Amino acid sequence: MGTKEDIVGTAIWAEELTAEELERARRGTIEKNYAKGSYICHRGDRLDYWTGVVDGLAKISAVSSDGKAMTFAGATSGSWFGEGSVLKGEPRQYDLVVLRDTRLAMMHRATFMWLYENSRGFSRFLVRQLNERMGQFIATIEYDRILSPRARVARNLSWFFNPVLYPTVKDEIEISQEELGLLAGVSRAVANRALQDLEEEGLLRCEHGRIRVVKLEKLKRYEP
Repeated sequence: MGTKEDIVGTAIWAEELTAEELERARRGTIEKNYAKGSYICHRGDRLDYWTGVVDGLAKISAVSSDGKAMTFAGATSGSWFGEGSVLKGEPRQYDLVVLRDTRLAMMHRATFMWLYENSRGFSRFLVRQLNERMGQFIATIEYDRILSPRARVARNLSWFFNPVLYPTVKDEIEISQEELGLLAGVSRAVANRALQDLEEEGLLRCEHGRIRVVKLEKLKRYEP
């Protein structure tokens, strides 16, 4: 995906739009590049853009008043996020940081709201997206409280194969052990050990900087 027209035209929600709506979306979208470790925004910042990952990986997380860190979700190539905050027009309730060099497509809130109010297809997409995202956040809280580190790694990995939230991911994902550990809230060493165990159980295969999932349904419900 090279130009802005390509990026917007191939987004998962683009197929729901008419030609007029798609042109409006193109005009209201910009691109930005972020280096590894950069913050897209901090908790409490206003970010008046709906955001899609063209290429890279971002983490949606927060730190409580007592210093406990929690990762809500990761966002990889093809995924769009932040629709809740954009709809409400409120400051972000989480930090957004990129885990590797990342290229973003950012739709201005005015364009987003125009599509929300005028496009049935776009509104239908948002309902599906918000429903999946709610399920993801509820599950993340459960993972953090009751699951073992290995199970957290397994289930966090499985979320990247949700076709609504991550439409371009098929049966493998480009992600490092360090990145997966950051998303699952465990150290790189723990993530490495967990992946080795999951590979021995035949649920996935680890390659250099890439993980291929063999038994997705078991990963989704993993409880060692």
